[in-house]
Amino acid sequence: MAPAGRPGAKKGILERLESGEVVIGDGSFLITLEKRGYVKAGLWTPEAVIEHPDAVRQLHMEFLRAGSNVMQTFTFSASEDNMESKYFEHVEEAVWAVEVLKESDRPVAVTMCIGPEGDMHDVTPGECAVRLVKAGASIVGVNCRFGPETSLKTMKLMKEGLERAGLKAYLMVQPLGFHTPDCGKEGFVDLPEYPFGLEPRVATRWDIQKYAREAYNLGVRYIGGCCGFEPYHIRAIAEELAPERGFLPQASEKHGSWGSGLDMHTKPWVRARARREYWENLLPASGRPFCPSLSKPDD
Repeated sequence: MAPAGRPGAKKGILERLESGEVVIGDGSFLITLEKRGYVKAGLWTPEAVIEHPDAVRQLHMEFLRAGSNVMQTFTFSASEDNMESKYFEHVEEAVWAVEVLKESDRPVAVTMCIGPEGDMHDVTPGECAVRLVKAGASIVGVNCRFGPETSLKTMKLMKEGLERAGLKAYLMVQPLGFHTPDCGKEGFVDLPEYPFGLEPRVATRWDIQKYAREAYNLGVRYIGGCCGFEPYHIRAIAEELAPERGFLPQASEKHGSWGSGLDMHTKPWVRARARREYWENLLPASGRPFCPSLSKPDD
């Protein structure tokens, strides 16, 4: 494995995917910048790009250093109609977008905010994927609304739908950095903890390493995150898939794999945690007395 760093050659996204390369996306902007005091919750307004560009730039740099190949522009919720249309909960709208984007003669990647139940009109994930590929999308998948485990279930259904239809496309997944097994069809926005009480649900770096491996084994080659994904989560993806990528990210220079840095700790019971088996099998506690394991989503 190469030292921490990144290859210098510039390649297009389809060229990377065609060669079998893993493409790592970025993580959370809105929720992360709101926590840092730069974004207003609720409307999730992106004026930080104008008012605090250094804060946005710093977050981009952190994701880059953690191993991201792709950083998205921070323009979510910046359109005139704002969030009224809830874009891409409906495959019909996503197909329209693909058809327009194809006119640019650029590769089109499209992800939907759906879970295993499908879109808001009950179109299944498999059928959503088929319609998007037929419209001209080269990369399809899901983002946001659901946690890693749920999103991978949706990706499996998308993959199966494409296989049944005899279609091929590259797969892309960018879930929440939160555990959401109790979500309904609308995802985490229906949880009573949204958006200010989600911290007890945050995935650990080890959860994300597991997610990255499962996504890779499923055939997904564009792997990233959405709301709740901090730079250390992206680093976890990059570290888990370092054997496939052939290098570690810069952010791993100060981080021992699977807690190996703890082998120098002064306490012997902490030194005993410097192994993969410990962290891989840990069931972390919330620290909250009588904390329920699940919530009842709002209608």
